[in-house]
Amino acid sequence: MNATITEGPELAERAARELEKATAQEIISWAGSTFGDRLCMTSSMADALMVDLAAKSLPGIDVIFLDTGYHFAETIGTRDAVESVYDINLITVKPKRSVVEQDLFLGPRLHNRDPGICCHLRKVEPLQRALEPYSAWLTGLRREDSVTRRDTPVVQWDKRRGMTKVNPIARWTQEEVDAYMSEHGVLVNPLQYDGYPSIGCEPCTRRVAPGEDPRSGRWAGTGKTECGIHT
Repeated sequence: MNATITEGPELAERAARELEKATAQEIISWAGSTFGDRLCMTSSMADALMVDLAAKSLPGIDVIFLDTGYHFAETIGTRDAVESVYDINLITVKPKRSVVEQDLFLGPRLHNRDPGICCHLRKVEPLQRALEPYSAWLTGLRREDSVTRRDTPVVQWDKRRGMTKVNPIARWTQEEVDAYMSEHGVLVNPLQYDGYPSIGCEPCTRRVAPGEDPRSGRWAGTGKTECGIHT
């Protein structure tokens, strides 16, 4: 079934209650049976955990990757490896302007001067366009990720985009993530082993020291904690 704006919030709220204790695979299967080919997922290619889970339940699922033009080479390499290993339909989405064009129109290093606008132009707006054909999307959000995500439901209504947002591993702890990835041999971005537990664009991501918040390396020193996709 396709969720309309009228029934969407009610559907999401009911599913959030009924699936709170469900396994990630059960949540993904629910999403697949509910939305069919109007369901997609997004991946930052920090690892392939969600891709692994989704491909097992929904082989051939559309996976959206935002190529901002600022990614580490390791992230692009991980994307290419994921596409070759998993049964998915990878869709790479780019901003309307290349980095060179953005520099010409708005000046160089916009990510330093106004990271909020840069993220909007290179992540939020491209994703908005990419999600238009769909009624629901799967994400890898977890409550442990940050303070801003600690109340993330397993299913929610994305009011801004008018669609259902499904977070199958919202309840997972880092220990559960590590155990699953080890047991199933999930592909991992090599930067994870080089001090980057949370990987974004290269100019705005630094290494994280042991004991620091995993997301403290993102937009360090700016007060910014989210790119705007999930807020």
